[in-house]
Amino acid sequence: MKIMLVEDDLELLSQLQNLLSEQRYLIDTAADGKNALDKIFAESYDLIILDIMLPEVDGLTILQEMRQAKIITPVLLLTAKGSVDDRVNGLDFGADDYLTKPFSIAELLARIRALLRRPGREYDTHLTTGNISLDTVSREVTKAGGSLVLTPKEFSLLEFLLYNKNRPVSRITLAEHVWGDDFDPFTMSNTIDVHIKNLRHKIDAQETDKSLIKTVRGVGFMVQE
Repeated sequence: MKIMLVEDDLELLSQLQNLLSEQRYLIDTAADGKNALDKIFAESYDLIILDIMLPEVDGLTILQEMRQAKIITPVLLLTAKGSVDDRVNGLDFGADDYLTKPFSIAELLARIRALLRRPGREYDTHLTTGNISLDTVSREVTKAGGSLVLTPKEFSLLEFLLYNKNRPVSRITLAEHVWGDDFDPFTMSNTIDVHIKNLRHKIDAQETDKSLIKTVRGVGFMVQE
């Protein structure tokens, strides 16, 4: 498997390159956005690990140009802690996942394995499961063709769960994605439960044990195909 690693912190870039090489991945690197774009458009990769804050061309611009060119290589974004807008924009532009710095090596390797296992797909702004469809651009959600009215927080929760379909998402990860810097670990778990309950009521119209959003005991929630 060939991975493109884009990171302007040269020490971190070297550490990650050595780590991933030890895992027997073939690694190509770039320390600025211009060099990264040149390589991405010239070579074929199985995965791109892309820092957002880069000299020359930022990571979000790289991602946007890739998707406009129909390059569907999976992208794992590396973001700064608290940069909620960057994470949301990254997902809207077609990122497949994101990891907030500082991150653990175990989590990075797990995210890489998960992305490399995903089947190839054409980039689409529509996220679907069953009879539920979510448009990340128009921010419309439909069920069996009928419109659903969600609050902004409910939309963000559903969007993030659909992006991570078939993979459990922890309450902390959901809170960081949806509430960002307003995240309070002492009260957020109950807040998330309330929003998930309201979201289920709108999208299910049936008992919670048959809910689209499954509770993963001791972890969080998951949308399962």
